[in-house]
Amino acid sequence: MSRIVRSSKFRHVFGTAEKKENCFDGVKVSGSAWDSNKVAASNKFVAAIWESGGGGSFACLANENNGKLGSFPLVAGHKGKVLDVAFSPFNDNLVASVSEDGNGRLWSIPDGGLTETMVDPTQTLIGHKRKVGSANFHPTAENILATTSTDYTVKVWDIEKGEAACTVTGHSDIIQSVDWNYDGSLLATTSKDKKIRVIDPRGDNVTAEATGHPGVKGSRCIWLGEKGNIFNVGFSRSSDRCYSILDPRKLDTPIVKQNIDTSSGILMPFYDNDTCLLFLAGKGDGNIRYYEVADDSPYIHYVSDYKSSTPQLGMCMRPKTACDVGACEVVSMVKACKTMLEPIHFCVPRKSELFQDDIFPDTPGQEPAMTAAEWLGGANKNPIKVSLEGGFVAKPKTEFKPIAVKEVKVEKPKTEAEMKQEIVDLNKRVAYLEAELAKKDAKIKELQG
Repeated sequence: MSRIVRSSKFRHVFGTAEKKENCFDGVKVSGSAWDSNKVAASNKFVAAIWESGGGGSFACLANENNGKLGSFPLVAGHKGKVLDVAFSPFNDNLVASVSEDGNGRLWSIPDGGLTETMVDPTQTLIGHKRKVGSANFHPTAENILATTSTDYTVKVWDIEKGEAACTVTGHSDIIQSVDWNYDGSLLATTSKDKKIRVIDPRGDNVTAEATGHPGVKGSRCIWLGEKGNIFNVGFSRSSDRCYSILDPRKLDTPIVKQNIDTSSGILMPFYDNDTCLLFLAGKGDGNIRYYEVADDSPYIHYVSDYKSSTPQLGMCMRPKTACDVGACEVVSMVKACKTMLEPIHFCVPRKSELFQDDIFPDTPGQEPAMTAAEWLGGANKNPIKVSLEGGFVAKPKTEFKPIAVKEVKVEKPKTEAEMKQEIVDLNKRVAYLEAELAKKDAKIKELQG
């Protein structure tokens, strides 16, 4: 990785943690070994997976309700541990959660936060056969959500109808991460089978597949915004943390591949499309490395490190519209510690108090570019952008009104061993059919001769 920083307006970006009195002090962030970010944020709220026994729950705290926290209500409608949470990019009050109970749920949070424990979801997503590990909203289409499960499938939901509009198979082991590309036409996944895949969700198929990082620990991938490439972090055979940049059209030939260090914590990658800044936060340590992504070699330029003695269990990036443009804050993150949620502000040092349009280009706002039906019908559109000059005002609460759906009978979850045996049996069946087809082709040629 290049340690030589080019001439860049972002070379002096620095990170500053929020003062303790302005953090969310007194939370109980889940210590689950499941690899998720454990925290998510909108313009109005911060949600964090809660450490609890029995059923699953998570906290959803309004930004203004920070400081030293006493007792407060939780979202507690899952029968199993919550594994991931995500906010809609178009509705600050709508949050999705997924759980070990095999279901996804949608929750409509009132402005100002909860006043009592919430147990009744606005919508329930039933269809996965095993625990659901991740949730990821579509970046341009309203009411589209992707989930992954240990049943080895990716489902794309029309959350208004509560139906799985697309189900993608093709994974042979647990899916470790999933991410939408810039216009939401493709998904990328990493899996425990050490493969990275590009998926056309509307075609229900894997369009490209290649071997990723060879280490036995977890791997993640994200799309690099409008650049169109995929950034993949993982571990080498010798357990070094490493990264690669991949062209989705040539997955098996990395554009660049590099070891980072020998730490053991899984890296959580985040990318800001407006600045081309890439952030790597290591689980179990307190550091965040950040880089600038370029179009030419060496492709990634080291900028600096944010260092802290407090280890992070998780991390998320706030929407760009939540940044304080007056302070030249280009990226806002939330660090999840064991008992605290700590905002971290990454700013460009500028003396002028005028709006800095060179570091704040127009950015995706809260207006969806299309409906779920349009996207499912084959449309692709880039995000609708807004100017941050003068600051951004979040929309008042928008009511999410789903179409009622009937409860469906869910099959008993299969064990991992049963699912792997199914794959072995299917491969045997395919081999048998191919052999039979070859015999028939030979017979046809014999008769024609």
